Amino acid sequence: MNLRQLNYFRKLAATEHYTEAAACLFITQPSLSHAISELEKELGVVLFEKYGRNVRLTKHGKLFLPFVENALSELDKGKKTLQQFSTGSGGNIDLAFIYTMGEQVVPQLIDNFCQHGGHEDITFSFYQGTTLSIVQDLREEKFDLAICSHVPDQPDVEFIPITSQEMVLVTSCDHPLAQQKRRSLDLAEAADYPFVYFSRKSGLRQLIDSLFLQKQIVPKVACYVEEDTAMVGLVSINYGIAIMPRISALSRANVNVMTINNIGQKRYVYLATLKERSLSPAVSAFKDFIISFSKTTLLK
Repeated sequence: MNLRQLNYFRKLAATEHYTEAAACLFITQPSLSHAISELEKELGVVLFEKYGRNVRLTKHGKLFLPFVENALSELDKGKKTLQQFSTGSGGNIDLAFIYTMGEQVVPQLIDNFCQHGGHEDITFSFYQGTTLSIVQDLREEKFDLAICSHVPDQPDVEFIPITSQEMVLVTSCDHPLAQQKRRSLDLAEAADYPFVYFSRKSGLRQLIDSLFLQKQIVPKVACYVEEDTAMVGLVSINYGIAIMPRISALSRANVNVMTINNIGQKRYVYLATLKERSLSPAVSAFKDFIISFSKTTLLK
């Protein structure tokens, strides 16, 4: 069984006439008859029966036709997808990103990319999660690109820095540290208070661990969370204090934000791609745009 035979079968089922079907297929009638005969031999059933001067599908032919139509339809979709892939005129980009990038950075990237000419037919599918889950799914090729923290020991993943965030200390407004009306403090001054801490699934965990290690402080952990908005909410009710990026949500929350003195580190966010994976023209264009846009805007 081959595609030629299936196409011939579908056309003959539509026309119910050998001569007409052969003309539509630009082949001779004997060639069509031979192809149908070979298909029937392989399947072990008769697909067509004579009906006056025409033919019509047998019971077996009627059972077989929907499967043939579905198979050929799916193959046509695949062909169109590959043609779109090769021409670069459009396509869909699967983009994953960590939670803090969803409010400003990703919308900013999409908006500026779509304003560039030639990208009108490109669409996006978005996914959110923690860095570890995103990188794992990226390696399984569930996404084209990811915006996340750096993960060590990933030799098959390329991490390109695209933006940075200041790390700050956040407390509730009625916390003792907030009552001092200070804009900054040393990390050691917060060491006696319990922290709302990022879980190991978060890309920030390694950075924050290193900050405490650098100051030789063992933090008291009140609880662990995976994403920033939960951390802000728990801090606002004085469940603990937290070290986290200075995100826009902090300006709208009932919390106090202070700069941490002498930590010497920013939190960098990266564009992650698989090194050996070929990218469609649409994905390549968006990747190049992110890198260029980050150099002129996001990393300034």
